[in-house]
Amino acid sequence: MAEEIINRVANSKLKVLDLEQCYPEGERVLFDVKDWLYEGFVLREKEFRAAIKEHDWSQYKDVYVALYCSTDAIVPDWAFMLLTIQLEPYAKVVVHGDLTQLETQIFNKIIADLDIEAYRDAPVIIKGCATKPIPLNAILSITQKLKPIVKSIMFGEACSSVPLYKKK
Repeated sequence: MAEEIINRVANSKLKVLDLEQCYPEGERVLFDVKDWLYEGFVLREKEFRAAIKEHDWSQYKDVYVALYCSTDAIVPDWAFMLLTIQLEPYAKVVVHGDLTQLETQIFNKIIADLDIEAYRDAPVIIKGCATKPIPLNAILSITQKLKPIVKSIMFGEACSSVPLYKKK
């Protein structure tokens, strides 16, 4: 007679926090300002403003946008501000930087709004494996938010977690 397999993790008080479950769907776009500069390096205000006026901004509806410049051009802050003003009615989020900075900004808001009361006085594993790009800064932020209220923090999977913190 085979012995019944018991899932000790499911029966424990251990709580798993999976940031991937918080991952918001939506296209992520890198918007390269160099394409709007003369020869990729010089911002000519009149031409820049004309390009902004002619551009179809509606294509960024419900999109997450990271503004950056891939050349060594010196782009004034107001240029990024003008682009943001045009994107604001359409884009979900607009940041200056790369896709990692965009994901970090998205997750900062998610973590700030996350109700963590269910994790109070519990041992918690912050899930480590993800198929979506969870930025390291998001993992650091959730660690800081959880530490004051949890019994312990581990990272990884229930079968192979790394202990990080235990309340004294």
